[in-house]
Amino acid sequence: MLAGYAVQVAGSRGRRFPEPPHPYRNDFQRDRDRVIHARAFRRLEDKTQVFTRRYSDHFRNRLTHTIEVAQITRTVAVALNLNVDLAEALAFVHDLGHPPFGHSGEKALDAAMRLHSLFFDHNLHALRVVEDFEQRYAAFSGLNLTFEVREGIIKHSRDYDAAKHPELAEYLLDQRPPLEAQLIDLTDEIGYNTADLDDGYEAHLLTLEQIRAGVPAFERFFPEVERTYPNAPAKLKFNEALKGVFNRLTGDLITNTQTRLKQAGIKTLADVRAYQDRLAAFSPEVEAERQQIKDFLYENLYYSVSLAEEKDDAERIVSELFAFWMNHPSALPYNYQEKAGQGSLPRVVCDYIAGMTDHFIIEQYERHCGGT
Repeated sequence: MLAGYAVQVAGSRGRRFPEPPHPYRNDFQRDRDRVIHARAFRRLEDKTQVFTRRYSDHFRNRLTHTIEVAQITRTVAVALNLNVDLAEALAFVHDLGHPPFGHSGEKALDAAMRLHSLFFDHNLHALRVVEDFEQRYAAFSGLNLTFEVREGIIKHSRDYDAAKHPELAEYLLDQRPPLEAQLIDLTDEIGYNTADLDDGYEAHLLTLEQIRAGVPAFERFFPEVERTYPNAPAKLKFNEALKGVFNRLTGDLITNTQTRLKQAGIKTLADVRAYQDRLAAFSPEVEAERQQIKDFLYENLYYSVSLAEEKDDAERIVSELFAFWMNHPSALPYNYQEKAGQGSLPRVVCDYIAGMTDHFIIEQYERHCGGT
C-alpha cells in the first residue's frame, strides 16, 4: 500500500502521445525500462564520474554510479511507502544529460555556450534527450515518458524560475515536485559522497589518516571497527567504517523525512506540492556531516593536484572541439548540419558534444584538432 502522499500511477497526467496500456507493466515501470534501453543510458558506461580508466577500470563511471543511486533510491522509497517504480525511473534517468569528462566537461561546455549568450544545464539537456534525441518509436520522437518522469528530470535537484523558463511552463514550476523526485538529489549525494571516498582511497589519492581527520562522520565509526576487527586487512576496516557512514546517511534521510511529513501534517500529494519547502531532507546534524564530506572531497580530491592535468585536458578538448565545429559546421555529421540549418548552431554543437562518450570525444579531438 502506498502512502497517501505518494504518486499513484492511476493518477498520472499521462504521456504527451497517448498509448494503450501494457498488459503486465504499469506506466512508470515502462518509463524505467525505456530509459534503461535508451542509447543515452548505455553511453553512460563510458562517461567519467570522477576517475578516468587511467587509474583503474574498477572505479565508478556514470553508469555504475546511476545503478548505485537507483539502489539507494529504491530502499528509501520502500521505507517511505512511496511509488518505487517512479522513484527508480527517476534515479535511472537523473544523469542522462551529463556530457563526457564529468564536471570538467560540463564546466567547459557551459563556458563555451556562454560565449554565445547561452548556457548548458544537464537537467534541461536530459529532458531534450528523452523528448527528442532518442529515436526508438515510429509513432513519436523521444521516449514519450509520463509527465511525472519528465517533471522529475528537471525538478529533482533545483527549482526553475517560471519567468526565466517559459518553455517549462507545463511542469508546474510554482509547485514542489513529488517526494519521489525530491529523493533523487539526496540519494545522489549519498551515492557519490561515499563512492568517491572509496574510489579516492583505492586510488591512493586519499589516505586513511586524511579521511579520519577530515571526515568526522567516518571517524565516528572507525575506532569501533578497529576494536571489532583488529586483524582485518586495512581496506576491509575502511569498508566497514564507510558502510557505517552510508547507513547513517540513508537511515537519517528516511527517519527525518518521516518526521518532517508528520510535523507538517502531510497527507496527500497535493499537500506535498503545496508545501513551502521540500520535505525530503537530512536532519540538521547529518546535513552538517554530509556537507563536511562534500567539502573534504572538493578540497582533497576533486581539485587535487593529481587530477588537475586530466581536468585541464578535458576542458581543453571540449573547448577546442566546440570552437572547431562553430568555425567548420560542415564538418558536423549530416543530421547535425540539418539541425544547424534550422536553428541555433551553438546549441546544435553543444548537443552533439554532450552526447559523446569520453572515448568518442577523444577520437574526434585527435581527428579534427590534431592530437591530445
